[in-house]
Amino acid sequence: MDLVVATRSGAVRGVSADDVNVFKGIPYAAPLDGARRFQAPAAPEPWEGVREATAFSASVPQTTLVPGAPPVWTPGADTDCLSLNVWSPDLGARLPVMVWIHGGVYIGGTSDSPAFDGTRLAKDGVVVVTVNYRVGYEGFGWVADAPANRGILDQLAALRWVQDNIAGFGGDPDNVTIFGESSGASSVVTLVAGSAKQGLFRRGIAQSVGSVFCGAEENRKLGELILGRVGAQPTAEALGAVPSEAIHAAQLAVMAEQNQNRADWTNSTPFAAVPDGELLDDLPWVQLRAGGGRGIELISGYNTDEARMFTADMPAAAKDPALLARGLRLAPSVLDEYRAGYPGITDADLFSLMLSDQLFRMPSLWCAEGHARAGARSYLYEFAWPSPARDGAFGACHSLDVPFTFGVDRSDVTAPVFPDETPEDFEVLSAELRASWISFATTGDPGWPEYGDDRRTRIWNVPPSVVADPVEVSREIWQHRF
Repeated sequence: MDLVVATRSGAVRGVSADDVNVFKGIPYAAPLDGARRFQAPAAPEPWEGVREATAFSASVPQTTLVPGAPPVWTPGADTDCLSLNVWSPDLGARLPVMVWIHGGVYIGGTSDSPAFDGTRLAKDGVVVVTVNYRVGYEGFGWVADAPANRGILDQLAALRWVQDNIAGFGGDPDNVTIFGESSGASSVVTLVAGSAKQGLFRRGIAQSVGSVFCGAEENRKLGELILGRVGAQPTAEALGAVPSEAIHAAQLAVMAEQNQNRADWTNSTPFAAVPDGELLDDLPWVQLRAGGGRGIELISGYNTDEARMFTADMPAAAKDPALLARGLRLAPSVLDEYRAGYPGITDADLFSLMLSDQLFRMPSLWCAEGHARAGARSYLYEFAWPSPARDGAFGACHSLDVPFTFGVDRSDVTAPVFPDETPEDFEVLSAELRASWISFATTGDPGWPEYGDDRRTRIWNVPPSVVADPVEVSREIWQHRF
């Protein structure tokens, strides 16, 4: 069978693998050449004949997230990298569509990670799309004559491509769900809360929404420091002449300065979505509470031990709750509230808990609560399955939910937090979670009660359960920031 599908830009040829039709590296926007690197995404350039869609495109320009890890992007790589990939079990069907937005702290990540292979989800009965989008300074940095949030604009362009073309791949353009993790989850709630996405999707799943959203003033301050290092004017034309690798070197240097002068900065990470008055007017949970995205159904959630991904290897002496409280601008009395609410907790565990609450747990909860208060359909979950790796040091840490979401037990995501052998619970819990996500993408019902006054929350463990207000202590401590 010749797997050729017509798109508005031209025909593409995919392959059939493991009973799923796969199309890789389809451009949804024009190449990132010159000034285009810093402008809103342009329409893809049409082509004659049939384009091979059997290999992933290059990743977008970026620095390596993990020191010593193989580079995701190398200088000189193809600039035709604003692409997406499609997994479809049946090209003639009209199936729900799930569009994945990867994480990576807004400075890295790529759609071609083995962790995001859509085969298992597609075999369960949906069309899966994964997307490249601009990150770092090119995606989220201040440029005087260019729009903010260019990485989010890329995501919107990909969603418009889905509306225009996904029917040819067996997908239903009227039944699209966006889902993502970490900064991908923050992108999801940005798109849900914003006003620019009307008609592009019906539902969102936000897995570990981050607390970091960058104010315009701090975003400009960071951009000016990077511009000073590369010696360029703050225009798309001038910056388009600066090699990406030079910008990334400047970005790394400025990030190092940030870490040395943390008190001078509000944000814990350099880049994030910026409330710009167009895509986003305020923090997403604030905008959701005010009714932004009321017509969109939303699942949001967090992992029990989010911060253990980052604290597991810290020396015990560095896990100082009092120092962390000062850094988070919390009143000294907060430590007493935590200790009263979590009797017997050690300093090391309290440090990780406070950081988990600040980084991901509370923002995810606030999104569910804000959406529910606005009268929208809202659901909350807690992923509580603890990894047995390293004698349980990671617990249910950040990103541990991703392999369960895709049913992929061996990848760059699982390598640090899974033991050498796949845990016995993996297939059971992954099947449960995938079935829930697909049910939500199909009908809007994930299989547990909506979030409301009783704060009923799905607990993802073996077996799954529903608990009322499982993080009541932390929620009340942080309520003043909601």
